[in-house]
Amino acid sequence: MAFIRKLMKNDKGATAIEYGLIAALIAVAAITAMNSLGSSIQGTFTSASKAMDAR
Repeated sequence: MAFIRKLMKNDKGATAIEYGLIAALIAVAAITAMNSLGSSIQGTFTSASKAMDAR
């Protein structure tokens, strides 16, 4: 019975799961931001390339 009580009080696994969820959320946010930024930068370089080709 003491073993079961000890398991119920142990919350180390829950903390690890919380950190994992936070890390996953940060990764998703970073990937989303990088995709958006990448599209913007691609548009800028395309515009610059077209301007150089026109000269």
